[in-house]
Amino acid sequence: MRFARPVLISFLAIGSISPAHAQSLPGGFVYLRDIDPGIIQDIRYATSNNFVGRPLAGYGAGECVVKREVGLRLKAVQQELAAQNLSLKMFDCYRPARASLDMVRWSQNGHETAAERRYNPKIPKTELFRLGYIASRSQHSTGAALDLTLVDLKVDNSAKYDPSKSYADCTAPVEARAPEGSVDMGTSYDCTDAKGHTAAPSINPEQRARRKRLVAAMARQGFVNYSKEWWHFSLPGAGGAAYDFPIQPRTR
Repeated sequence: MRFARPVLISFLAIGSISPAHAQSLPGGFVYLRDIDPGIIQDIRYATSNNFVGRPLAGYGAGECVVKREVGLRLKAVQQELAAQNLSLKMFDCYRPARASLDMVRWSQNGHETAAERRYNPKIPKTELFRLGYIASRSQHSTGAALDLTLVDLKVDNSAKYDPSKSYADCTAPVEARAPEGSVDMGTSYDCTDAKGHTAAPSINPEQRARRKRLVAAMARQGFVNYSKEWWHFSLPGAGGAAYDFPIQPRTR
């Protein structure tokens, strides 16, 4: 999710967390792998496979970092899904505040590539901030907001994103979009389009059923979906101040 309500930010300097002490996370944060290593992770903002086309500021590793309570509830969701041969896949978890500012700078940089338009097929990037799709502050920075999807463990999920290929935009049929190794929810992750709204009428019955299954599984553990993004969930009461510590590699 790019948009969220403004929150109080607790800024921690980059130099305050060295690689030697990367496991000492502040504010009750944990690495999700330490809670449930079986949950699949594809932290897109630590890669070039995202709407900006490069890793965002503060993403020094592709690790899902969350508040401990959030992680424990995700583990419970995963246990329920495992009985159905499904898994969660995390796209984004804690987001350093500097990454949100990086998004704002990107939206105002004065140029737009075809790869960027895959995520924003109908809205110019210069309009994303005004329309609320990008904000300078995000609930992700509190550790209580998540972007995720479902993976069907019974099928071949080996197809990988190829940056040299020209993929169709995020609203196209799944076979034309960039592969995400997950079930077809009707759009790609981070798709700025009405089709990405959770209850969008333009998706087919199978896609709608998958979205409902994800929302229901998350709701049973107290997570609330953001209606304009089928992939975004938050846990009310688990947030608080936002943080700006960088995501470092997990070392154990």
